[in-house]
Order: sequence, then C-alpha cells, then structure tokens
Amino acid sequence: MAAGLDGIFDIPAGRIAAVVTSLDMQAPPVIPPDPVGDWSIRRVAQPDLDWYRDLYARVGREWLWSLRLRMSDAELAAVIRAAGVEIYTLAHDGGDEGLLELDFRKTNECELALFGVTSKLIGTGAGRLLMNHALRRAWAQPLTRLWVHTCSFDHPRALTFYQRAGFRPYRRQIEIAPDPRLDGTLPREVAGHVPLLG
Repeated sequence: MAAGLDGIFDIPAGRIAAVVTSLDMQAPPVIPPDPVGDWSIRRVAQPDLDWYRDLYARVGREWLWSLRLRMSDAELAAVIRAAGVEIYTLAHDGGDEGLLELDFRKTNECELALFGVTSKLIGTGAGRLLMNHALRRAWAQPLTRLWVHTCSFDHPRALTFYQRAGFRPYRRQIEIAPDPRLDGTLPREVAGHVPLLG
C-alpha cells in the first residue's frame, strides 16, 4: 500500500469523484437465452451527431454521463464514426432506448465502450438482450480480450450485471471530474444519488 493514501480526502469544489471498476473476459462466456420482449437491435452506421447526443443523454444522464456531451462536433464524429467503432441501438415502441458502442480499434481486443438502456427499460430484460448482442458480436471477432468499466455513479446493479455476463474485475481507480450539473451540461436535478455541492 502506498504511503499517505489511506484516509478521507476533500474533493475540490465543483468536482465529483467516483470509484471506477474495470472488468474483462478473455474467452467467450456462456450466453443465456435472449429474453422475450418488444425490442429490436440495429447497427447505426455513421451516426448523426444530434441523434447520438440525445440518446447518450437519455441513457446516461441519471448516471452523470457527460464526456461525449462536452465534445465538439469534430471530436465526437472522430470517435463514433471511426473505423473499428460500431454503434448499435435498441429500439422499443417506435423509439431508440438503448445504446451500445463496441470499440475494436486495438488489435485482438474490444472495449465495450458504452452500454445502457433508458430508465423505462431498466429491469425489463432489454439490457440482457443488448448484452447478449454485444457478447455475440464481440466474440465473433478474433479477440483475446473484451473489457468494460463501470463506476459508483452508475446504476447500483451495474457491477453485478457485468459480472453475471461473464466479466471479472481486475482494477479499481478513483476518477475526479467537473460536476456536469454545475456548468449546464446536464440538468441540476439529475443523479440524486450524487449530492450536488456548489
């Protein structure tokens, strides 16, 4: 243990801190049967930036997803339209309600870079369907590793969901970032589980 790292430390004003857990798998898992529901999954090639930002915000605002919302058009396009990056959506009741982003840009690896469904689909099985799709698509490639990270701002069942899917934790970190509710990136009333200070 590094000296001086034990204890409680103040977070600077206007910042938030989360515990980030990284997980991976190094072989294809056993994938359970797809749940039955009124959902469909489709790949979105060359995603429209406004469409992407809207879906990203609806899926992630309660969990303080903000990184992609802070990007310029050029920065965002460079990520989500890059060769080796695949964007999928889960459609339900005429609208897009889930977001999956797979990043194959590193040889023989895939990052499950973004994953989630909107609040109205949490607990319905839609997330399990989207995860099954992610696992099948990723392991259809010549991978040696699939990885993902989650944090203490995410849904309280996110970590166990990933572990049930076959991921195993291998690293824990602390992330400190500007609170996106203080600069208008996200509404002030979201993420009640993370107190708003300042």
